[in-house]
Amino acid sequence: MNLTDNKNLKEKIIIFITTGGFVGKIPFAPGTFGTLAGIPFVFFLNWLNADYKVFGVIFLIIFSIWICDKAEKILKQKDPGCIVIDEIAGFVVAMAGIPITFLNLILGFFIFRFFDILKPPPIRNFEKKFNNGAGVVLDDIVAGLFTFVVLKIILMVL
Repeated sequence: MNLTDNKNLKEKIIIFITTGGFVGKIPFAPGTFGTLAGIPFVFFLNWLNADYKVFGVIFLIIFSIWICDKAEKILKQKDPGCIVIDEIAGFVVAMAGIPITFLNLILGFFIFRFFDILKPPPIRNFEKKFNNGAGVVLDDIVAGLFTFVVLKIILMVL
């Protein structure tokens, strides 16, 4: 295996990860399918105790920023739609600390998609203010935080 083969393998792995196992390559609604791909991560995170949960969320955010930066360079595009690890990370943030039930997952999914698609201020500002991987991921993290707050309010009212 020469250096070119090694570089190609690394690039393929980066694209595989950032597209959520190629879910982001689905030709319609890749962000929606990317959010669905986040569900196993939500279950895994829910299984961890609180200390590890916080570490897991922070690690996922930092890793997502780093690897999205790499993917943008490989794809030579700013925030390409096929990158969905940002939706995965955002949905994990949205559901961290929320009791995992079928209803909560459904509510969280639709609320997150609402904020991720419409990007009301200040969500859109995070996408514009930051470059590279941070610009790809942070708007979804803020959409996840908005979702978390709305979901918590709904659960308190119910």
